[in-house]
Amino acid sequence: MTDTLRIAVIGAGYWGPNLVRNFRASPHWQLTAICDLDGDRAQRLAGPGDAVRVTTSVGSLLAGGDVDAVAIATPAATHHDIALAALAAGKHVLVEKPLADTGERGRAMVRAAAESGLVLMTDHTYCYTPAVLKMRELIQGGELGDILFIDSVRINLGLVQPDVDVFWDLAPHDLSIIDFILPGGLDPVAVSALGADPLGAGKSCIGYLTLPLANGAIAHVHVNWLSPTKIRQMIVGGSRRTLVWDDLNPQQRLSVYDRGVDLGLQVLDGAERRQATVSYRLGDTWSPALPETEALAAMVTEFASAIQDRRAAGTDGGAGLRVLGILEAASRSLDAGGEAVPLAIDRVPALAGEAGHG
Repeated sequence: MTDTLRIAVIGAGYWGPNLVRNFRASPHWQLTAICDLDGDRAQRLAGPGDAVRVTTSVGSLLAGGDVDAVAIATPAATHHDIALAALAAGKHVLVEKPLADTGERGRAMVRAAAESGLVLMTDHTYCYTPAVLKMRELIQGGELGDILFIDSVRINLGLVQPDVDVFWDLAPHDLSIIDFILPGGLDPVAVSALGADPLGAGKSCIGYLTLPLANGAIAHVHVNWLSPTKIRQMIVGGSRRTLVWDDLNPQQRLSVYDRGVDLGLQVLDGAERRQATVSYRLGDTWSPALPETEALAAMVTEFASAIQDRRAAGTDGGAGLRVLGILEAASRSLDAGGEAVPLAIDRVPALAGEAGHG
């Protein structure tokens, strides 16, 4: 890529400064504006001088001719209106997770981007870590064989959120990663959620999410705000090999185990009787070398590349919509006492004529 794109960051609160820092450092982007309702906060983030325009109005920002794309880092309830306004103004859009606060609003955003031929990207930052990119490469390259199961654990002694339960707070990380590494994206046939609130906080503080997959495999996500032990781990079991990701082990974040179970069928006394035979493989374990790069830097590069190449981003609006659909189904399952809720994932094209999931 040789052309520099012009970006505006909307929202100068918790996540906005991280986006500003990475867009500033990227050779593919020129930071031209920052928008926040708190003008003083936006000005502090912009720094001295007038190289970066500061405004408190999204309308004023979009009316200027100095912006090719916007990055939205505002509360989820505002994503829909800001994104639609930006798309209507001909701007490409990057949205902090979750894509929207409801599936209906998320679908409207994805449709608007597709109809406009503009890139809508969800900032699923974890997907751009070197470890997760390598996981995707190994899985989609067939190194693990057919995926049999995924177990993901994200627990710690965390802050009980005032507006969302532990599923909506922590599970989007795991769901976005699983969606990113599986060929074709995460497509469960149903969602079951069990939650507990032993503190009496009025929302689930501990949660277990079960996702049966169409090919007979299963994914399971465990999230917890109350654990004194912090664990960030995902195990992906395949018919050939098993992959373990330990995000808290910088010396060996990924391990690949050439171990597993082989199941064969033995015919006894003709075709009438069959007996399953089980054998176990015990092979080598190895750890892929990973580069030391910042996930957000890779994410902003992918956003620019998708715009330049006129293609869907690796974590496009469709990816955000799939995660959002699972979270909504989990809430319905919780209300039904953990009952499995059937799920049909939306397949809205990320760009006109394109299937998405780049």
